[in-house]
Amino acid sequence: MTAAAQMLATHPADAGGVDRDALVECIEACVACAQACTACADACLAEEMVTELRRCIRTNLNCADVCEATGRVLSRRTASDASLTRALLEACATACRACGDECGSHAEMHEHCRVCAEACRRCEQACRALLAALG
Repeated sequence: MTAAAQMLATHPADAGGVDRDALVECIEACVACAQACTACADACLAEEMVTELRRCIRTNLNCADVCEATGRVLSRRTASDASLTRALLEACATACRACGDECGSHAEMHEHCRVCAEACRRCEQACRALLAALG
């Protein structure tokens, strides 16, 4: 059992009918995506063709920030705000799609972009799955 799963399982507040597995998967996907995007931005900065990667770097950093915030808010179960949660999940899915597409366009040339694009796609799917579970 992961730390996120353990924390949710031991939290004294009711999950409010939220699918705990979908919630855990989304939190973990957000954390993993934020890390991948941060590392990809750094790797892009180390590339000789850094000028051509400006958009990728900016998209990576934006996605990392949104994913990090989303994962943190999803981890807070006490008196959670459903409308804020939905808005964050939508924003996160949008950021992940944009970053996944951008990194995907560099994936053949840069392995770090391929890895990042995969993390973004997983996170987008996890956000959409949680949105669907929220109804």
